[in-house]
Amino acid sequence: MPHRDRAPASQIASASVLSGQTALVNINTATSEELEKLPGIGRVLAERIVSYREQYGRFRRAEHLIMVRGIGERRFRRLRPFITA
Repeated sequence: MPHRDRAPASQIASASVLSGQTALVNINTATSEELEKLPGIGRVLAERIVSYREQYGRFRRAEHLIMVRGIGERRFRRLRPFITA
């Protein structure tokens, strides 16, 4: 049975190419527009991330993104290759 914690390499590569990203997105400094370029993050989730950061301060670890409503473990695992804190 394949390990489910990581996205397939093809998914990571295609997401990078589609979004035009080569560098990691820092969830502590990214604007809402920059966050929207991440796979699975739309306008509403991007705004929630920014609002959470403004209310509670910087994310100390990328994993703390799970505290934002709408970002569960599955979505976080898909985002993890593209973000840093």
